[in-house]
Order: sequence, then structure tokens, then C-alpha cells
Amino acid sequence: MSVSAEAQKAGVANIEVSVSGNKPKAFPSGITAAEVLKQCGYDHEEVFAVSVNGIPMDLATSLTQNVSLQPVSFSSDEGKEIYRHSSTHIMAQAVKECFPSAQMTIGPAIEEGFFYDFAFDRPFTPEDLEKIEAKALEIIQRDLPVSRQEFSREEAMEFFKGRGEAYKVELIQGFPEGEPVSAYAQGDFVDLCRGPHVASTGQIKALKLLTSAGAYWRGDERNPMLQRIYGTSFPSQEELDAHIANLEEIKRRDHRKLGKELDLFSVQDETGPGLILWHPKGALIRLLIENFWRDQHVKHGYEMVYSPHVARLDLWKTSGHVDFYKDNMFAPMTVEASEYQLKPMNCPFHIMVYKSHLRSYRELPIRYGELGTVYRYERSGVLHGLMRVRGFTQDDAHIFCRPDQIEAEVRQVLDFTMFVLRHFGFTEFEMYLSTRPEKAVGALDKWDQATNALEAALKGGGFQYKIDPGEGVFYGPKIDLKIRDALGRAWQCSTVQIDFNNPERFGLTYVGEDGKTHQPIMIHRALLGSIERFFGILVEHFAGAFPAWLAPVQIKILPITDKQAEYAGQVRDQLRASGFRVEVDDRNEKVGLKIREAETGKVPYMLVVGKRESEAHQVSVRKRGEGDLGAKTIHEVIDLIGNDMPSEELTTSSIQG
Repeated sequence: MSVSAEAQKAGVANIEVSVSGNKPKAFPSGITAAEVLKQCGYDHEEVFAVSVNGIPMDLATSLTQNVSLQPVSFSSDEGKEIYRHSSTHIMAQAVKECFPSAQMTIGPAIEEGFFYDFAFDRPFTPEDLEKIEAKALEIIQRDLPVSRQEFSREEAMEFFKGRGEAYKVELIQGFPEGEPVSAYAQGDFVDLCRGPHVASTGQIKALKLLTSAGAYWRGDERNPMLQRIYGTSFPSQEELDAHIANLEEIKRRDHRKLGKELDLFSVQDETGPGLILWHPKGALIRLLIENFWRDQHVKHGYEMVYSPHVARLDLWKTSGHVDFYKDNMFAPMTVEASEYQLKPMNCPFHIMVYKSHLRSYRELPIRYGELGTVYRYERSGVLHGLMRVRGFTQDDAHIFCRPDQIEAEVRQVLDFTMFVLRHFGFTEFEMYLSTRPEKAVGALDKWDQATNALEAALKGGGFQYKIDPGEGVFYGPKIDLKIRDALGRAWQCSTVQIDFNNPERFGLTYVGEDGKTHQPIMIHRALLGSIERFFGILVEHFAGAFPAWLAPVQIKILPITDKQAEYAGQVRDQLRASGFRVEVDDRNEKVGLKIREAETGKVPYMLVVGKRESEAHQVSVRKRGEGDLGAKTIHEVIDLIGNDMPSEELTTSSIQG
């Protein structure tokens, strides 16, 4: 007899459940999601949660009405979050068993792992982490069932107060009155959580604790310092091992480490945190990037402008930055009884350039570009090499156009963005359309018009994209583009933002074909994001081994003895005359040492010159990553290295060294 027939015989109502989009089947009301999946043949080892009508839930959830069910496994983003958040509870239980005096706060899943913050009287040591990890693995081996519990707000406060968890009580106090509070239990351990979770601790197959650090409660430096433990987890030891190996490769490529080893840049206490000093080699690479950027913008119809680093505070009041961005701005300075502000953005200056003339519809679109340095107050705890700084140069541009030109301009920006990023070696992209945030300005119909224009540009260009709800800027929706580096990490660089707010705030107009004044639309866009951050991404993407067109030293000539020094100088001069950046290592050292140091310095080409080469008017060529290419004439070397350049466009602004 079938399940539904048994249910009807027992007088139990049936419900219709569709699994993975398949034809609905009848099941008795009250059946759990786990039982439905079991009857449909799903592997309980791989599936550890479900999505019920699009809402993630536990496998133990009882189904009492017709629903659409989707199994959740680690292969989905949703599954990874559930899996790793469940792992944080295991880690928290391990901490409580090892260090009972530690108080729990919060522990979310993050990309590639998780963390949990604890109030503890000292930082956790590496030995502590080993102890906690061993305990966590023991908890996994116990295969403890994980169950959901619900309390009233008052019951939850009393429960956690009785356990000495003051931070949990503080969290609960912020919950709405009258709504149930959920928690999850595994053995004697109970933690506040909305869920869902895996069905048992044994479903976590491989877990590793990585590091610990300090973190302020609620991210506020005025609050107590907590102890944060980072970890990660995977469905198999093989996947975990591969991830750990990848983390080691990330350390090897760290732009802060390579920046010091290759003498590219530094951040020094005397100068101030988050402020970058560009050393000659790093500055040369930056100049190559900037020259290429400017050349291409001129070719794509942009006009270059320059703007000051400060302006009267009133300008930032008009733009709305004082109201919406004040926490990220440095304190104003007083000059001759007027308040001035270090610029956090370039856009108000470009607006003022536009506003300096009466504009006609025939002039639009107007595209202004600037590599403009801006200053933002980032808290010291989040500063990170070139990736998070207080002074940085945006590759900024603003387009002023008519409403009917938005879609075409955005489409052109997207195509231009892909062109530029591909030339820097990036081939994998992700696009996101970010919609109206909760804190926003402007009428809804203008938001809809701008959002629709962005979406039409994405669709018209055949771009794949995802919606990022509520992540637009306060003045309009935007498209964000992420690039994937050599290690598969996603970096958000490029952005295209529609702004109908600032043209209104600043009273921007143009004379239309009808002879009347109209308000233009403003498009904010950056292709690289910032020179500093993009440079850091490039360093890590290439592991410091820049392609030949970007390498600060493209060729190093290595004479074997002093007798070849004169010939080495002649070779250098010939190569420099052909536009290459060349150095001669004429130190009184063995050539093997010179080769090793040139390789450590990531020099693309090494030309060894000995007695035989100088007599034959040749050089012995070594290429980074390939080794010895044999003896060649100087003309052959020029052709060889010239062919290693991606295009003539990228070398038109080459700099001789």
C-alpha cells in the first residue's frame, strides 16, 4: 500500500510536494522534508537542508501544505553558508568545552569559511587553536543530533542569562517583542540562531581552524575587544587540503610581501597608516598603467580634466556627501574663516566643470575623465596594504547625457571596461545590478527609469548578470563588475552608477531641441576602481611576475666578467634605443648569482654576455619561466621581446630605464 493510501486510510490529509521542479507527488500532511527526500531517493549524506518555496529550512521541518521542495547541498552558495554556519556552532561548542569562561557573541559564515567572536580575557594562542580544533573534531565524531528550539523573547533572555551569556542577552534585547526567538541545540550546547543547520554534527566532514585576531564588539572601536577565530570546512578532506594549499599560494602572492621584496611601494608609520609611498619601480608600473588609461580614454571620446584635492565644505553639503558619507570623510579644516574638506570623491568637481558653460543638447554626451586622488577616513583596523587605504587615485569619469542616451552610454562603458580589463590579463567576469537601498534620495519613478536603463544595457550587450537587491548607492542604481584572478578569487573593480540626484542638487541644465531647459543625467564610472587597489590585484594575479609590457625592468644584461662590461653597455644602448627598459648587472659576482637574483626580481628576460657572445656580437637569452633560449643576435632579441608585447597600443607609452 502506498504512503498516501495509508494516510487516507488513517484519515490523514494529503499534501502535494514538488521536488526539484518535478511533478508534484502526494504525501501525508506533517511529513518531514527529510522523509520526502528519502522517499525520492536523495542521498542524505550530500543533502543537509532544504529550500521550501524558496526559503531555506531544516530537514526536520514538517510539511503541512502544498510546497515546492529543493534539496540543498554544498554545491550551492546557500548550501555552503548553511554548512559553514553549522561549523561555527561546532567550533563555539569546542571553545566552551575547552574554555568555559569564554562568552559567545556572533559567528557567521563568510566566503570560503567562517568565524566566531568570543569575549575572553586574553588572545587565543596557536596552541589554543590546536586544542579547540581537536575538540571540534571530537564533537563531529560524536555525531550529535542538531535540533531547533523556540522561545519567547523573555524566555530566551532568561535562558541565556542563566548561562552567563551576556552578549546573547544584549542581542535578544534588540529583537522585536512578541516574535519567537530560535536557538539550536547539539548535545548540551545551545546557541542563539535563526538557522537552518545540518541535521547532525557528523555531517561536517572536514574542518580546520586557521587563525585568530582581535575584533571589536559590533565593529565599534568604542566597544570591548573580542577574540575572533577563523576557520573553514568542506565535505571532504581532499577539498579541505586543496583549499589549504590555495591559502598558502595566496600567502606567497600577498602584494604586501611582494611589494617589499620587489621594492614597489611601502607604508610607513612616519607618513601615516593607509598612505602609500610609491618606490621607483612601482611608480614606473603605475605610470605605464596610467598612460595606457589616458591614451585609451582619449581614443574613446573622453576629455581629461584635473581638480583640486580640497574644496569648501559647502560643495560637499550640496552634493549630499555631508549627509550620507560623513563617517568616511576626514574632519574639515578651517582656512580664512571658511571650512574646507579633503575630497572623498571627484564628482562634484566634474559637475562644476560642466556647470561652467551653458550646454546644448547637441554637445551631449559630455565625458570627463580624471585620475583623481581622493581621501577617505578608513578605520585603522580595516587598512590592508594597497587594498584598503586612506588616500587613493580613482580612475574616475563622469558622463553627462540626455535620458534617451543612458542605455547607449552604459553599453559603451561596459564594452570599454571589458576591453581594458582583458588587456591586463583578466578574462573571467561577474556582473551585478544593484538596486535602490533603504537609505536613498530621489523619486521612485526616476529610480525605476535608471534601473531599467542599466538592465536594458546589460541585456542588449548579452551580458550575464545577477540582481543585488538594495546595494545601489544613495543617489542611484549601479552595475558592479567583478574580475577573477589567477587563483579564482573575485575582486570588485569596475562600477557604473546612474545619478539623477546631483544634477538636480546642483541645478544642471542643457538647452533641448525644443529650446527649453532640461536636466541631464549623470553617469559615474570607474574601470579599474582605484590605481592602488588594482595594482595590488595585479601583483597577486601575476605573483609579481608582470608581463613584459608592464615589468619595470624588461631586460637585465649579465656580463660574466668585467671584460664584457663595454659590450654589455653597447647592447643596453641598442635595446634602449628600441624602447625597452634595460639594466646591466655589472657587479663583480658569479653569473649564477646574477641569474638567480634576476629571477627573484621577476625580470622577464636575461641576456648573458661572455667572451664568446661578445666576439660573435650575440647574447645568450634566458626567459623567465622557460630558461635558456640559446644565443641570438641583438636584432633577434628585439623581435623576440617585441612579439611578447600584447599590442602596439600597450607599448606606445613605454618608458625607457
